[in-house]
Amino acid sequence: MYPLDSSRRSFFRLGYGALGLAASVGALSSHAAEGPKTTMTPAQALAKLKQGHEDFLNDKPLLKTARDSDRRLAIARAQVPFAVLVGCSDSRVPPELLFDTGLGELFIVRNAGNTIDTVAMGSIQYAVQVLNVPLVLVLGHERCGAVDAAVSVVEKNTVFPGSIGQMVEPIIPAVLKAKAMGAAGDGLLDGAVRENVRRTVERLRTGEPTLADPIKAGKLMVVGARYDLDDGKVDFFVQ
Repeated sequence: MYPLDSSRRSFFRLGYGALGLAASVGALSSHAAEGPKTTMTPAQALAKLKQGHEDFLNDKPLLKTARDSDRRLAIARAQVPFAVLVGCSDSRVPPELLFDTGLGELFIVRNAGNTIDTVAMGSIQYAVQVLNVPLVLVLGHERCGAVDAAVSVVEKNTVFPGSIGQMVEPIIPAVLKAKAMGAAGDGLLDGAVRENVRRTVERLRTGEPTLADPIKAGKLMVVGARYDLDDGKVDFFVQ
């Protein structure tokens, strides 16, 4: 048997890769047919988040039934979230409280700097493909420590120990973009926070094949926002 040349090896790798992707999507679609799903449209899911945030700002108490033992038992065997929230690990930014939601309503992906790595992307794809969640919200926040660390790398050539440097590395392009747009001084941090959200939203909207079809079909919306630690308001600035 003659050895395959590089072009034929590349062809077979691509072919098997495509087959693998098709099989994976098929398996997800089959799994998605099982269990209850939300009936909300993307617009309805976004409106619910915004209303919940208004309730949070106005100190309106959530109905106790949304978090009581009956609710816990009702969702014990199946989850039906209406939104994915990609947020920061910061303890001052608790998604369920900011949007006044109950048990089982948000599918949350959190890490320092609200970035998207392989694990985060897989989690988002699972929520969209399997749970049929119609909305993804990327939430940054004021004075984010991870973004501030990325600013320090750009401005001061700071080197962080352990895995912290690798953690902030994906945020550096957002800092560079904010700086190129004229942000400086105290404004650079907040500009980078917003640019970090914009970049993530754009990646989810245009760079992920498994999300492209539901977005094109109007079944999925990806939006971005920033939470202000001082006044408690969420600004939905990427819609």
